[in-house]
Amino acid sequence: MSTDRSHIAQLQAQVAAMPNLGLGLGLRHVHFDYIQSNWPEVDWFEVISENFMFSAGRPRHVLRQVAERYPVVMHGVSLSIGSTAPVDFGYLKALRELAAEVQPKWISDHLCWTGVLGANTHDLLPLPLTEEAFRHVVDRVRVVQDYLERPLVLENPSTYLSFTHATIPEPEFLSGLVAETGCGLLLDVNNTYVTCFNSGLDPVAYIETLPQESIVQMHLAGHQHCGTHIIDTHDRPVVSEVWELFRLAWHKTGGVSTLLEWDGNIPSFEACLAELHKARNFMGQATVAAKPEDPASINYDGVATPISFLLPQIMEDTVTN
Repeated sequence: MSTDRSHIAQLQAQVAAMPNLGLGLGLRHVHFDYIQSNWPEVDWFEVISENFMFSAGRPRHVLRQVAERYPVVMHGVSLSIGSTAPVDFGYLKALRELAAEVQPKWISDHLCWTGVLGANTHDLLPLPLTEEAFRHVVDRVRVVQDYLERPLVLENPSTYLSFTHATIPEPEFLSGLVAETGCGLLLDVNNTYVTCFNSGLDPVAYIETLPQESIVQMHLAGHQHCGTHIIDTHDRPVVSEVWELFRLAWHKTGGVSTLLEWDGNIPSFEACLAELHKARNFMGQATVAAKPEDPASINYDGVATPISFLLPQIMEDTVTN
């Protein structure tokens, strides 16, 4: 496990060299036919790693074709970097093999845990942000990076509660991981808004506290506002408050690869692309703090599943096995 400062500096240099890919979309199976028929003009694609790691069928075939034509980034949801279970080297082996095949620009996952004792909750569960948890995650990030032989890019998750015994604000926790491991950051702007609304925090201060030079990617997505709280659902357009935070983040980072996630009630590829291109309107001067969304203006039609980003067959196998 590499801990020397020179190795960390090398990883940080690799993060700094990661390119701005432009505006990208998540590769979703409902769009496979359209993409293969049209090879649309989109800058890049992000794939959910677990949708392809264990597949030798059509999903893997489509991904190979996409990777021949577009830059690709691998985004995981099951690394469980914060779990107390041993690091799953079977998972890492499959992740590394997929990376060798499609040559992603980087590999990302979330600052969370997703299960323990072999059980996967298929949700991104929050960590108690304590010094003990920090040291634990530092050690695991180092193990993962050594195995993958590349920096890991970590995303801030959406959270719905805070631990009363937490001692480290999340932006500081992420900043510390960058300093101690050389990892990169994926700033999910929607998650920032969701977490800060649910916890009563300032999303502008959250973004401004992060080490901007280590942010290599941003996520945009829609959410469901339930009045007293917000649920991260990726099932509708991006709200104006998140767009304004994106404007701030774009200004602070100097512009990094930006991706739209849409995982529930997925519209046509053209509609997703049109939503993504709205980002061009906000790649300008930063503005003041985003104002809270008015819950009375939102149409509530149920809550989308938090695991709809996984292929149906994967979920069926998980339930039946």
